[in-house]
Amino acid sequence: MASKKGIAITIIILGAITGASFLVWMVPQQNETTFIVTDYESYLDGAKSIHEVLAQSTEIEYQKLLDGEITPEEYTESADITSTQVTGQISEFVTSKPPEQWQESYINYMDAMKKFNLYVGETKVLANLIENQGSEQEITETTQKIETLKAESLELIRLSDQSRP
Repeated sequence: MASKKGIAITIIILGAITGASFLVWMVPQQNETTFIVTDYESYLDGAKSIHEVLAQSTEIEYQKLLDGEITPEEYTESADITSTQVTGQISEFVTSKPPEQWQESYINYMDAMKKFNLYVGETKVLANLIENQGSEQEITETTQKIETLKAESLELIRLSDQSRP
């Protein structure tokens, strides 16, 4: 049989856990996350380097898809990872709050990453068309859209570079 002292201690511990859990759920959680940047040029250079690596790896995987070296499913998995990383980079840009003189450059680069993410999404569409043996017209239209999004992303990067203070 359990002692009265052991039962009392167990009840107190359970009460404390329940009370603490209740407080955690009831206290308002309105903490808006802000990514603080102090060296805006270095941050933008770092983001650009990450983006270049993602673009190069995507281009390599995309070419492997077109050459039949990897399956559409393998490409889609790789593209999903890239898209997640790009989305994270975009989120950091949104919360970085650059000063006025850097805003145009940051906005252009963020837009470039959004276009790049659309590009990655369209390459996944193409992978799906290849896997499901889509029509030649669908494949051609999707390929053209991919090239357009890639060019738009590169143009926005150029604009970002030109608008740096």
